Amino acid sequence: MLIYPQFDPVAISLGPLAVRWYGLMYLAAFGAFWWLGRRRALAQPWHGLNPQQVEDLLFYGVLGVVIGGRLGQVLFYEPAYYFAHPLEILAVWKGGMSFHGGFLGVLVAMGLYAKKHGLGFWQLTDFIAPLVPVGLGLGRIGNFINGELWGRVAPDDLPWAMVFPHVDSLPRHPSQLYQALGEGLLLFALLWWFSSKRRPPRQVSALFLVGYGVARWVGEYFREPDHGIFGVSYVVSMGQWLSLPMILVGVFLFVRGIKK
Repeated sequence: MLIYPQFDPVAISLGPLAVRWYGLMYLAAFGAFWWLGRRRALAQPWHGLNPQQVEDLLFYGVLGVVIGGRLGQVLFYEPAYYFAHPLEILAVWKGGMSFHGGFLGVLVAMGLYAKKHGLGFWQLTDFIAPLVPVGLGLGRIGNFINGELWGRVAPDDLPWAMVFPHVDSLPRHPSQLYQALGEGLLLFALLWWFSSKRRPPRQVSALFLVGYGVARWVGEYFREPDHGIFGVSYVVSMGQWLSLPMILVGVFLFVRGIKK
């Protein structure tokens, strides 16, 4: 059995300025998106994007992730708390970002970018889909360092079961690391391989929806359920309810692409 190492959430302190690991994970995610996006634009010209456009795309994506992710946390998971403490909504450096909210924010941002530059919406989402999982994995590592979103109680004999002393003395699944592997590394490998050659429109986006939805659905069974707007459920969690539409829409789009 392992003991959670109680990381200091602050990576660097310079007087009153504190740089948190959670924020650094986001910076690393945006940097990975930029680097991989430029490579993708050069290697796959059929997307109609050049490396310079990736930087503008990243700017729109950052706005979508931050605004959508925070609003998703507020509306889907903790509306009562944030409506009672509205200034806390701005404290994004403390953590508390919903993937599904950030996902919706990115969709809105991509729609605005596509309209402004005369590009197809699915053309953009097919381009960015393989770039996203690396950031998701880094975000889960940030959750682990923050000591948040811990797992459900695990069997005592599970070699990697972990005690989170700030929670209780029970062995738990390090679910943040499970999700970093599933939603991050494995989903990235799948999408990068699948998109390495030209695919029918929407199929790369569809595979992202299905892949993330399934990975999140499975991962939720190892993660302590969040207090969502439907309450706490160990049967179907809030994260699973939000992932279900992604899976269904993804399957529909993928099958539609095959038929064409």
